[in-house]
Amino acid sequence: MTTSDGSATQPGRETFVLNLGPQHPATHGVLRVKLTMDGEYILEAEPVCGYIHRMHEKMGENRTYAQFLPNTSRIDYLSAMHYTHAWVAVVEKAAGIEVPPRAEYIRVITSELNRISSHLVWFGAFLLDLGGFTPLLYAFDDREKILDLLEGITGARLTYCYYRFGGLYNDVDEAFLNGTREFVPYMRKRLEMYHKLVTDNVILRKRLEGIGPISVELCRKYGATGPVLRGSGVPADVRRTEPYSVYPELEFDIPTHPEGDCMARYLVRMEEMAQSLRIIEQALQRLPDGPYRNPKVPKTIKPPPGDYYFAVEAARGRFAVRLVSDGSEIPYRVRLRTPSFGNLSLFGEAVRGMLLPDALALLGSLDLVIPDIDR
Repeated sequence: MTTSDGSATQPGRETFVLNLGPQHPATHGVLRVKLTMDGEYILEAEPVCGYIHRMHEKMGENRTYAQFLPNTSRIDYLSAMHYTHAWVAVVEKAAGIEVPPRAEYIRVITSELNRISSHLVWFGAFLLDLGGFTPLLYAFDDREKILDLLEGITGARLTYCYYRFGGLYNDVDEAFLNGTREFVPYMRKRLEMYHKLVTDNVILRKRLEGIGPISVELCRKYGATGPVLRGSGVPADVRRTEPYSVYPELEFDIPTHPEGDCMARYLVRMEEMAQSLRIIEQALQRLPDGPYRNPKVPKTIKPPPGDYYFAVEAARGRFAVRLVSDGSEIPYRVRLRTPSFGNLSLFGEAVRGMLLPDALALLGSLDLVIPDIDR
């Protein structure tokens, strides 16, 4: 065992076990991390999962394809649009259902709005973990504007169930379109303010720069994706590597930072919000007229027997659905690949030798949603 300065701990030195969670606010949910401490240095960290396991995958094997739709938004409630998108897309792929272009563009607009709202929750909560309260108030103020827009077309503010096989539940109205057009320049100015208030703050940089480095090899070892992987310099994004919907028709960059520390992961997410605004702006300009749902979709979905797979880029990384159909109206097997599980798995190895306050910064930079891990 070594401490953060690389020196070995003395044999027989007294250690103690510290429970971080499952009620600790810094764990952002019902997560317990069993820490073996040498003073204030962490020798071992063992994440303990399963406190809120709800058997989503088994539930998917006991109801029809449409009945499972509401479950998807409960897995990662902050990234609900992306998860529902993956489910409808894998069923559409399996059943050969075509989606009208208008519906695809609206899916992209709403998904990117959801990505920004998710990153705003992370931004505020992460800084709260580090001792800053004011940014949380600003972040939630901006997030409310997104929730108002999405509530107008979905009827929900968190667990959306807006997408349908072959399209959408309903079309967007002028209030949503005009509100979204106004939100894009507004949010760009807010991001500038965030950088002045937070990113350029010397206290924040001292807390994050050089803290919690995660190598590319460690990301690959545990299957980390999303901003965690891009914060280690790998430009891996499902929207580019496995293009879906109308993303190939839109121009946007994949933010990366090679440092791999907490600051790099912070910067990636801040830049991703700017790219999401860029995507939304283009999608609004190109939004075509036409139907918002394929009228030929059968009421009962029975995909041909086979093994189907579809992945999307959710707010925390790669979310994928593997679906096995036996030709009936109920899936034979459902397997969900969630990003938070892989991102958490590397924590135990990455945190060894760190001080406890720095470990909380590392944990917050992973942006974990615990129901996404337990499912």
